[in-house]
Amino acid sequence: MRPRLRAWAELLRVSALFTVPGDALAGAAAAGVRANRGTAYAVGASLCLYEAGMALNDWADRDEDAVDRPHRPIPSGRITPGAALAAAAGLTAAGLALASRAGRPSLAVGTALAAAVWSYDLRLKHTPAGPLAMGAARSLDLLLGATATSSRGARPAAAGARKALGAAGVLGAHTVAVTVVSRQEAQGGSAAAPLAALGVTAGLGVLTGWRLRAERSAAALLTGGLAAVYAKTAGKPLAHAALNPSPPLTQRAVGGGIRAMIPLQAALAARGGAAGTALGVLGLVPLARAFARKVSPT
Repeated sequence: MRPRLRAWAELLRVSALFTVPGDALAGAAAAGVRANRGTAYAVGASLCLYEAGMALNDWADRDEDAVDRPHRPIPSGRITPGAALAAAAGLTAAGLALASRAGRPSLAVGTALAAAVWSYDLRLKHTPAGPLAMGAARSLDLLLGATATSSRGARPAAAGARKALGAAGVLGAHTVAVTVVSRQEAQGGSAAAPLAALGVTAGLGVLTGWRLRAERSAAALLTGGLAAVYAKTAGKPLAHAALNPSPPLTQRAVGGGIRAMIPLQAALAARGGAAGTALGVLGLVPLARAFARKVSPT
């Protein structure tokens, strides 16, 4: 039983799962609404749709992985292609069902998110639009949290989503940068991608922590500190990959970029005035690191 569980953990990349709840929580904070039952539905929907994307990703890449990553669960024969596709479909259905529990606006955003996930894995991954599709998925995931929380709170869903657009753009931009770097993690490549991602990271860190310049409150200091943690988490391995864009260092840069989503989400939550939520999201960092030692997030 343990080898089979291990295979599914690898297929679903469970160590990266800890980067998901912060999307909805940051979205709720950015919308200016206290987390509620709608937020919980959004987190559940996000987790399901994220894992659906992971299973579908390996199903779509099974021929490529047979050459470049023969140890992956499908090419190694530990999980059948049919089982992976069925898991992707089932998880998508579960995610949409949970999104619908928060109301029709949340179901609409969840449907758009599911469409982005399936479009990326099946059609757009190896096209110039691939990174943009991945960034759109993360942005929509944050907006799902904003919409679901607003629907169950005092703010109209559309108003909450509009207020969270800035935070969604920040998270989406980071995702685009990491996705561009990930395209060369198997064979390595030029220093251009990690260097560009390093510039994006620095810019987003400054943009997110800018509140510190306007005021010296505890919330501002927390926001600035978390933005600095984000920049360091993503920036250090990106700098190493820019100096030596070999496959191992590029993979570390991608892993660092994935883990950096957690302090970025925490910084966005703090910027929205939810200090407790920010600290709670940050608490997922050690769990992500512990699981990453057992199952690679990339």
